[in-house]
Amino acid sequence: MGGALNAQPARSLMTIGDVLGLLRPEFPDITVSKIRFLEAEGLVEPQRSPSGYRKFSDADVERLRFVLTAQRDHYLPLRVIRRHLEARDRGESVPPLGQPVPQPVPQPVPQPRRPRTLVAADTTAEDPSVRLTRRQLLDGAGIDEALLARLEEYGLVRRIGAHYEGHALAVARAAAALGDYGFEVRHLRAVKAAADRQVGLIEQIIAPQLRRRSRGAHEEAAETAREIAALSVKLHAALLSAGLHESLDH
Repeated sequence: MGGALNAQPARSLMTIGDVLGLLRPEFPDITVSKIRFLEAEGLVEPQRSPSGYRKFSDADVERLRFVLTAQRDHYLPLRVIRRHLEARDRGESVPPLGQPVPQPVPQPVPQPRRPRTLVAADTTAEDPSVRLTRRQLLDGAGIDEALLARLEEYGLVRRIGAHYEGHALAVARAAAALGDYGFEVRHLRAVKAAADRQVGLIEQIIAPQLRRRSRGAHEEAAETAREIAALSVKLHAALLSAGLHESLDH
């Protein structure tokens, strides 16, 4: 895919946050998730930096604007919008939005398909017993080798033997999403250090349970640890929300 819908002066490539800032005045409901969804549907294909972060051109922004306008003003389904875009990409004369686009003649040679994501279910990231190959982790998180190497370098993702646990998928996905807002892997070291300190504190609290020799003591300690971790996450979210409230409203 490619080709701008309208010729415009070139500017430097933009982050997904920059794109949101350009589109929100016209489309207030646009979100990062929406843009990622349209990318997953093949309606826009931003470039990727060496670290795996999305970089959008003016042509990408105009393409998104076209899609969002077609949805909002003409209620067109994505399959119809895709036909409009594909016809434009082929240089064909395209009828106005809302009118049918002639179907191209099928070609005997099959068109190349985008690689299928091997790990897509979010439940995978919640199950530490899951074992992922390197390729499954890369495909499931939608990242490249360079970003995964940096995540390993900074200790955010760790390989166990020849495989990765399900938690590695959750970390890689979150790191990639934060990268769309300008976060680099080095910025996440503080988050990792805070998590390690919290783990150490939880281990101290459940240590007496682990020392018990009664049947089921280990399972009880594990359940206690999970409950404390869940409460810690809620506390962190509340404190973060309060801090942002003070910063943005005062």
